[in-house]
Amino acid sequence: MNVDEYAVLDGYELAQLIRSGQVTAAEVQAAAGEAIERVNPRINATAAPPFAEPLSYAADGLFGGVPFGLKDLVCHAAGVPTRMGSRITGDRGVTHGHDTELMSRFRKAGLATVALTTSPEMGYNANTEPVVHGSTRNPWDPSRSAGGSSGGSGALVAAGAVPIAHANDGGGSIRIPAAFNGLVGLKPTTGRVSLAPDMQEGLYGFLAEFVVTRSVRDAALVLDEVAGWAPGDKYRLPDPPRPFREELAGESRPLRIAVHTESWAGTHVDPEVADAVHHVARTLEGLGHRVEQAAPRFSWDEFMLAHYRYWAGFVAESVHAVSQVSGVKPGPDTLEASVLAGYEYGRVLTVLDMAEASAIVTSISRTAGEFFGSYDVLLTPTTNTPPLPLGYLDADDPELGHEEWTRRIFDVASFTPLHNLTGSPAISLPLATTREGLPIGVQLAAGLCRESTLIGLAAQLEVALPWADRLPEIHASR
Repeated sequence: MNVDEYAVLDGYELAQLIRSGQVTAAEVQAAAGEAIERVNPRINATAAPPFAEPLSYAADGLFGGVPFGLKDLVCHAAGVPTRMGSRITGDRGVTHGHDTELMSRFRKAGLATVALTTSPEMGYNANTEPVVHGSTRNPWDPSRSAGGSSGGSGALVAAGAVPIAHANDGGGSIRIPAAFNGLVGLKPTTGRVSLAPDMQEGLYGFLAEFVVTRSVRDAALVLDEVAGWAPGDKYRLPDPPRPFREELAGESRPLRIAVHTESWAGTHVDPEVADAVHHVARTLEGLGHRVEQAAPRFSWDEFMLAHYRYWAGFVAESVHAVSQVSGVKPGPDTLEASVLAGYEYGRVLTVLDMAEASAIVTSISRTAGEFFGSYDVLLTPTTNTPPLPLGYLDADDPELGHEEWTRRIFDVASFTPLHNLTGSPAISLPLATTREGLPIGVQLAAGLCRESTLIGLAAQLEVALPWADRLPEIHASR
């Protein structure tokens, strides 16, 4: 298999070729290696040299032998050093003696991990330009950001180097890189994908683990493979009424869909982004759905207060834990300014501070829950703007304190974090481009445990507004 053939196929198509014997897994993986060699010097999306051989996987899994990228954050593989985008892990990184449950499920699904993908330090950015690795660049325009925090995964998938890559999302970190790179990015309901064995919940319940893909089909199939409870998990979600893959025929019943294009933060929304959302709304009406202007209403100042505290607590916990293992002390020579500020802010938070944040989260979650009692889906932009210029979100700017830094992120990514706070599922779809040809992501969100609704609706839109033939400037097939 040559790179040109390989780079335009999704994971399911590659798996079918391998299963039928038309190509071998080794040939597909060799094509992946060549694809990474072609594109990575220009996009800088790997956190370490690609593996000489993929990590072990189940050859009889659904995706048996399909190349895969593993984000260098949270989910980890036994014996593989992780740096979390940070110098505080030391020169060699931190190595775990076990797979996370999700990594084990990726292996069982047959995904063949060929590379680690870049992350900003501790995932604390909507951009991916850590000091330790440098800037990950957008394949559509290398002067632009690939988004974050799963920017390396987004860039590698968009560039045709791997069809599927791991991603995680505490404020938009699956959906933002999906939007910036022209991909499908599903954030599942909190708890749909287990964080075992290291966590019960991540980022105080804001964190969800999954992947970025080129097709809705791959998203549905991977979710079938990795979703589900693990022994010791405190909470267990109900299983979907049928496998997620069966939703790919498209949702049949008419849905009540709310559309909202005004930033909850009160910040600027690019007119091309808003126009894209309204075009999708008209398309959904044409498909028989009922669409109207509506949105949950809540205090953005209170929303941000909870985020200041939760993110600082997460950063302080993470930095402390890594420092204990690596032996590297936190300081300006080992942490970027934003993470150091968050660490120092988090160290002095009190139980009462966190209780106040928790009360805010509860109130806003109740408001959103009532909203989704009236509407099946909320349609919004994914991000306020198309891909940002590199350097716009500079995590090492010493002039920005913790609150200023957090607010700066959410000023330009104001539509994604609500669904982390509530735990509800949301998906970004690459349904439009700007006049300059840059991707625009459109977000669909639903009530808790309603991934099936989102996948069915996304499958309809993939047919109505297809994106598979759009290739970025930097692509392995070119």
